[in-house]
Amino acid sequence: MKRITVAKGDGIGPEIMDATLSIIKAAGAQIEVDEIEVGEKVYLAGNTSGIAKESWDIIRRNKVFLKAPITTPQGGGYKSLNVTTRKFLGLYANIRPCISLHPFVKTKHPQMDIVIVRENEEDLYAGIEHQQTDEVVQCLKLISRPGCEKIVRYAFEYAKNYDRKKVTCFTKDNIMKQTDGLFHQVFDEIAKEYPTIENEHWIIDIGAAKMADTPEAFDVIVMPNLYGDVLSDVAAQIAGSVGLAGSANIGEECAMFEAIHGSAPRRAGQNMANPSGLLQGAVLMLNHIGQTDVAEKVQNAWLKTIEEGIHTYDIYKEGISKQKVGTKEFAEAVIKNLGEKPTQLNAVSYAAGTSFNLPKYQRKAPKKKELLGVDLFVHWDGESADELAAMVQKINTSEATLSMITNRGIKVWPEGFPETFCTDHWRCRFKPVGTTELDKQQIVGLLEAASEHNIDIIKTENLYAFDGTPAFSLGQGQ
Repeated sequence: MKRITVAKGDGIGPEIMDATLSIIKAAGAQIEVDEIEVGEKVYLAGNTSGIAKESWDIIRRNKVFLKAPITTPQGGGYKSLNVTTRKFLGLYANIRPCISLHPFVKTKHPQMDIVIVRENEEDLYAGIEHQQTDEVVQCLKLISRPGCEKIVRYAFEYAKNYDRKKVTCFTKDNIMKQTDGLFHQVFDEIAKEYPTIENEHWIIDIGAAKMADTPEAFDVIVMPNLYGDVLSDVAAQIAGSVGLAGSANIGEECAMFEAIHGSAPRRAGQNMANPSGLLQGAVLMLNHIGQTDVAEKVQNAWLKTIEEGIHTYDIYKEGISKQKVGTKEFAEAVIKNLGEKPTQLNAVSYAAGTSFNLPKYQRKAPKKKELLGVDLFVHWDGESADELAAMVQKINTSEATLSMITNRGIKVWPEGFPETFCTDHWRCRFKPVGTTELDKQQIVGLLEAASEHNIDIIKTENLYAFDGTPAFSLGQGQ
């Protein structure tokens, strides 16, 4: 018997949670439930996180959290509970199976059966943003080697344990050579450990186009956070409906399972909502806790029900559907089909005792780190890069001199083009003179000189090499 934490959420949440729990318990799920309150009521009671401390304690004790959709009040001051939960509990892997149910649910892709594995904690979703000048704000894109290794290994382990044939990596490392470049590099390294699984890499733009056009060309796709967020919704929609998709959020200690759709308050209390998304999340949960026989029974009964044309309003279609039912009636139909298997859709078979080999991250030996220069970011509302260069060169020293200025990443000095549009945010790169390295005291000297000359330095970024390899981007046009 496994004790789990359940939150019924807001809007249609209580109805679809009751339906989901009735199905999995009827199928023999060995669970005990601790229910907590999260979402709109907690927010409006004055808790801006949407969850009480006591509820965190229950989630952390039980390790497994089945959550219905919640409503986050509009306006400032309220934080997304989904994002908070993923980060607080270290839920680094977001898993979203996207399978077409043709011809029973309308789709242009009848052969689609892919799984999106999305990194869940870092990338631009670190949420580190600053306004630096009147015209420019920045968001830091953070990609770590531990984050890459954990999510890529999870993708290959998922493929191995669920008999998937191929893992594809999507990045934009032709542009973001350091961040996305690291993700791609780690993917190539770990792929070598799984020689029986095909691997490939696509640039995200053409990869997304290919997935939207020919999803049957893919199997498991692993991506950094932002790309995975966007494409997992695209994949769910082109498979048939976002309302049919569930997701798992997996960490080293805890896991959260949910539908990917929202709380749909306009449909609340009307016995109309489709519980399938949350039920799919519950199937992922049952597999996670080792109750694969129950997960298999539930999934096949659900497929049988879809195949019989017993549909809720959102997927009901004249000529295909046989009966339009409400939330409760749909759950009753799935329960009636427990023990049955679909005949047209593909029945599922989950391997009993499936376990993933996910070793804890082992930190590598540190590399030799050399300081090769510094970028000084300047707030200046002039327009001529040559004029700015003349100002900034006043702080040149015998150890470090100005070598380049960029604006929004584009080289504008030396030999810039007058056609290049510039904002008030300039990157001034200083490189050492007569040696390969700077020291940090020389950087302090540059900052002191900039202050004396009324040059507004808004940020600095040290330029490093690791084991002799420069680890920073060139200016566009260099």
